[in-house]
Amino acid sequence: MLRAKITGTGSYAPEKILSNHDLEKMVETSDEWITERTGIKERRIAAINQTTSDLAYEASQNALKNAGVKAKDIDLIIVATVTGDMPMPSTACLLQSRLDAKKAAAFDVSAACSGFVYGLSIADSFIKAGTYKKILLVGAELLSKFVDWKDRTTCVLFGDGAGAVVIEATQGENGILSTHLYSDGTMWEMLNLPGGGSKNPPSNETIRKGLHYMQMKGNETFKVAVRALENLVVDTLKSNNIKPSQLALLIPHQANLRIIQATAKRLGLSMDKVVVNIDKYGNTSSASIPIALDEAARTGRIRQGDYILLEAFGGGLTWASALIKW
Repeated sequence: MLRAKITGTGSYAPEKILSNHDLEKMVETSDEWITERTGIKERRIAAINQTTSDLAYEASQNALKNAGVKAKDIDLIIVATVTGDMPMPSTACLLQSRLDAKKAAAFDVSAACSGFVYGLSIADSFIKAGTYKKILLVGAELLSKFVDWKDRTTCVLFGDGAGAVVIEATQGENGILSTHLYSDGTMWEMLNLPGGGSKNPPSNETIRKGLHYMQMKGNETFKVAVRALENLVVDTLKSNNIKPSQLALLIPHQANLRIIQATAKRLGLSMDKVVVNIDKYGNTSSASIPIALDEAARTGRIRQGDYILLEAFGGGLTWASALIKW
């Protein structure tokens, strides 16, 4: 039986660090307020001339090197992002050109913070079907260019970064065991970026109204996310006949520390079995899980045979999970 196995991980974060104390000088907020409500202490901000594909390229190079795979051998490139370089072409095509991965097909996935897990599910299906053997999956976001830095409710949350994995076809028990994807489009207004598309194409009016900035109903989104993720992680383990105690690590989307803690509590996991780096990066949307996965792998927190649970919740609304035997 063919199985999709992650054979390499990589990540990249811009050099510039924006701390909570820096934000105190920009908007009416405080380090104490941000830390208590989100768990965030700082976030990375891309340089003015950096693009999403630039971040994706750096993370991809690290993942390819870690896997011992050359770009020319990649069959497919998937980039999960909602902050692509431009509406057309896809950021994945721009990345393919930059990597000189000439034989790879390339496309983007738009599922907001759940995008990486959605992409993982697509890659898993292609490999199990025998369509592709080596896939590069990237979660990359440059959210700082879509944040209203005068809106203290949203500007404190987001950061820039990218994470990547190489996924290869293998035989045996190790690899992606299952993926689970969900959405509820009736709640799209809870987290959205209304300007720039066909509904509100670019104009002086959309710019004046600030429609090119992310808009979020934080309290409502928090409540829905907690309920959805608590059920999601339990159902994912049940479908694989895995007990929470068998998990080596939970790698959640880094959106809010309280959401992460609530999910761990639902599974009965101690926080030492949960990967948390939201304090350093903030919410990097689709990049947060692959960045956390790369850090966990490179610091020896993951060993062969470990059960790893990934879970995310984001705009759409979307939520998703994946269970992996490393």
